[in-house]
Amino acid sequence: MRGTISLLLAALFAPFSAGAAVAEGSLTIYTYESFTADWGPGPIVQKAFEAECSCNVRFVSVTDGVALLNRLKLEGQSTKADIVLGLDTNLTTDAKATGLFTPHGDLTNEVDVPGGWSDDIFVPYDYGYFAVVYDSEKLKDPPKSMAELVDGDPSEKIAIEDPRTSTPGLGLVLWIRKIYGDKATDAWAKLKGRVLTVTPGWSEAYGLLTKGEAPMVLSYTTSPAYHMIEEKTDRYKAASFAEGHYMQIEVAGMTKKGAENPLAGKFLDFMTGSKFQDAIPETNWMYPAGRTDKPLDPAFGQLVKPAKSLIYSSDEVAKNRKAWVDEWLSVMSR
Repeated sequence: MRGTISLLLAALFAPFSAGAAVAEGSLTIYTYESFTADWGPGPIVQKAFEAECSCNVRFVSVTDGVALLNRLKLEGQSTKADIVLGLDTNLTTDAKATGLFTPHGDLTNEVDVPGGWSDDIFVPYDYGYFAVVYDSEKLKDPPKSMAELVDGDPSEKIAIEDPRTSTPGLGLVLWIRKIYGDKATDAWAKLKGRVLTVTPGWSEAYGLLTKGEAPMVLSYTTSPAYHMIEEKTDRYKAASFAEGHYMQIEVAGMTKKGAENPLAGKFLDFMTGSKFQDAIPETNWMYPAGRTDKPLDPAFGQLVKPAKSLIYSSDEVAKNRKAWVDEWLSVMSR
């Protein structure tokens, strides 16, 4: 009863309390599940932005980045999204083709990613490099190249993500295509024997590594930083591949619906600033794409630094994505 009375009094007097925050609007952001997880950057970003805007931020999350684009295509003009956060440069041409996005204005001077940035629709918020992350207590001789991964011992398994729903899964398709070209089908046929399972998104695959069900997983060169900083262990490591590593730049964009909401533009601007960017390295475990107020933890200095960065242009991916994913599917479904 005391609790009920207290809650009732609080409800009666809260609107008149000095300094009470009054929501002045709401912002709907579509993103992926690991971003909004309790341990992800979503809760930190939400709290920081709501403190600035006196508004409500509503996250709507799906499994992974490709699933995010698929949902947007299904919803079309009826989408509730003001901001879509979690696509990457492999998807931006397809995303623009939906006609659902609008230019962000002049924010490109606020971001810093390898190779520079000049897109008028999408704004990067982090970047990283795909890598095979392995359990060093279970795998004493990890692959040192994609060739060693493809041709290696079939009893040493890897968990990978589905390129039809996941940006890491699509990243592996592009990585292998970049290295093997027209011989990618042969590479997939050899690698298939090492694949333990294909998951819809990154979270499920990475969980198989940490649960001890797979000695290797497709993740990022930055993933071991989590274990070093949060768990004080270097048990999980990223394998350095001689051919280079495929780069991923994650982006956000404002929808045409969002253009009618003043909070959407404010959020993109906020995203390039330190209150957002400071949350990226140790919650999304990627490199920040904008200004931070605090330096990276020294653990990031111990991570694999790709000798060569591999990437296709967004237009190249859009032109070939279906054929290359179908190529993967034809082998994996045999």
